[in-house]
Amino acid sequence: MSNYQGDAPAEYIEDVDDEMDDVGDDMDEEFRADDDDDDDLAASDSDVEEFDYSNNKIADTSAEQARKGKDIQGIPWDRLSISREKYRQTRLEQYKNYENVPNSGESSEKVCKVTQKGGQFYDFWRNSRSIKSTILHFQLRNLVWATSKHDVYLMSNFLLTHYSSLTSGKKEVLNVRGHVAPSEKHPGSLLEGFTQTQVSTLAVKDDFLVAGGFQGELICKHLDRPGVSFCSRTTYDDNAITNAIEIYNKPSGALHFTASNNDCGVRDFDMERYQLVKHFRFPWPVNHASLSPNGKLLAIVGDNPEGLIVDPNTGKTLETLSGHVDYSFASAWHPDGFTFSTGNQDKTCRVWDIRNLSQSVAVLKGNLGAIRSIRYTSDGKYMAMAEPADFVHVYDVSKGYETEQEIDFFGEISGISFSPDTEALFIGVWDRTYGSLLEYHRRRNYSYLDSFL
Repeated sequence: MSNYQGDAPAEYIEDVDDEMDDVGDDMDEEFRADDDDDDDLAASDSDVEEFDYSNNKIADTSAEQARKGKDIQGIPWDRLSISREKYRQTRLEQYKNYENVPNSGESSEKVCKVTQKGGQFYDFWRNSRSIKSTILHFQLRNLVWATSKHDVYLMSNFLLTHYSSLTSGKKEVLNVRGHVAPSEKHPGSLLEGFTQTQVSTLAVKDDFLVAGGFQGELICKHLDRPGVSFCSRTTYDDNAITNAIEIYNKPSGALHFTASNNDCGVRDFDMERYQLVKHFRFPWPVNHASLSPNGKLLAIVGDNPEGLIVDPNTGKTLETLSGHVDYSFASAWHPDGFTFSTGNQDKTCRVWDIRNLSQSVAVLKGNLGAIRSIRYTSDGKYMAMAEPADFVHVYDVSKGYETEQEIDFFGEISGISFSPDTEALFIGVWDRTYGSLLEYHRRRNYSYLDSFL
């Protein structure tokens, strides 16, 4: 991945921010005009509902309000100088997809699967503006994790935060702005800890959390006990950014995690013994690694159009994945253990079957840019892929990825996460004006209830 400190290359992020700022500036002007006109303010119930003047913030949007026509992000399109449809078209035409291989997105379009849009698998439930999900590196978007349908963990600037969708309350889990040091003593742990860690990636599973940093930092915390359990630095190389973390359990139940790093390494840590147990090196920076459900195969993607399937015990390459034409940043296994997906800056997600890797099973197309995050539901019925901004696509896996639900909004995406029970989908939206957490609930067809109606 690109070795940038901070948000992103200036020309990329400024163009993206400027587009949303135009809408934000119009919004601010509308609210300032309202403040200057007390009569209008008193007479307009709708204005009060969509803007909390006492707290100087735009209010949350509920499912009921959305059904009545309110924009899910609270954007008052009827009072802006541009319609939603026109602004969407402008974004589609002007959004700059970051590519390491020039024109990779255009070259991939001809092989993409034609899907049927209009699926409705998850219904909008709430847009929570009290929680601001943020991004530090423009290519890394794994900063939102749900551990239940009510509990979400995400990065908000230097704060690692827990959000409860039940109470709409948030709680600080870890503040990395200052000094963070382990409160437990384990061999190999850096007892001096770290100061002002820039968190590039995050993973949370059950009661265990790992945050990875720009300088190779790894911070491990058990959520059911106080303090930090373990700190480590993967490397002291200049090119040390931690690109991805995956937490998993061995067949024995032992807790492990893998760290993918820009120094071309993938490292496996045993969190029962708090030790590094494996370190594999590859020819290029590794942006993401994911372990198959049976623990026998490891999918590796990074700064190379080709991906790899390797033996997680030896690091030996078993298969090469050919098809993408740019660098990949996402991978995920279907629970069946036979199929998996990879996301690339060529604007595609490729679905693979381990039983025949000569070509991908399907090539799924994004609208704006790179596929930077992929998640499957635990029952394997749905797969979600996130673009860098504005679109999350949910596919019906059971029907061969033929049907998709396209979730359409405005803002950069910090991460997506299904709840372990598949009942909720959370989307982190990073934007200076409209930053929030979108919550969707799985649609259920309880036809047996019709007999009672």
